[in-house]
Amino acid sequence: MPDLTPAEAAHLAARAGLPLKAARHATVAAVANHIHSVVSVLRDLDFGDTAPASTYRAEEDVRVAG
Repeated sequence: MPDLTPAEAAHLAARAGLPLKAARHATVAAVANHIHSVVSVLRDLDFGDTAPASTYRAEEDVRVAG
C-alpha cells in the first residue's frame, strides 16, 4: 500500500468527522504511515504456537486450560 499523502489524511479525517487544520495534515499522514508500517511487520509474524490472550491470567501468572 502506498504512503498516505497529507491531502488523503485530511480527506479521511474529514470523512470520519475529524476535520484537521491544514498545518496538521502532514503530521497526521506521517503518523498514520508509521502506524501502518508497524502493523505490517506484526502481520508478518507467525503466532501459530502462541496461546490466545484469554488463556493468561496476569494476577495468577498461570495459563489455564482451554
